[in-house]
Amino acid sequence: MISFSHYIDVLELSETETEEITETKTEEKVEDSVNTPWRLILFDDDIHTFEEVISQLMKATGCSLSKAEDITWKVHSEGKATVHEGEFEECLRIDGVLKEIQLVTEIKG
Repeated sequence: MISFSHYIDVLELSETETEEITETKTEEKVEDSVNTPWRLILFDDDIHTFEEVISQLMKATGCSLSKAEDITWKVHSEGKATVHEGEFEECLRIDGVLKEIQLVTEIKG
């Protein structure tokens, strides 16, 4: 149970103290989101050929032909597949290469 004096203590916080608390909470949220594993997801479409997708996956991720074929088949069969999981910056870099040919992607964190 919170006492009436607690409310008074909260009300008596200076503007600077309130800003510091808010800033600390914001920094914690940003730090958590940066450390969260990010996933780059590729979605199926009716526009690109298997060869185009496989080639672009190899270019974007540096993966082998076999791995690119596996991902492409998974996208075709299941409607989507995770292409990369890791740091946001790397997901963003790979996403940019995939979007060079307008592949449909999403980065989730």
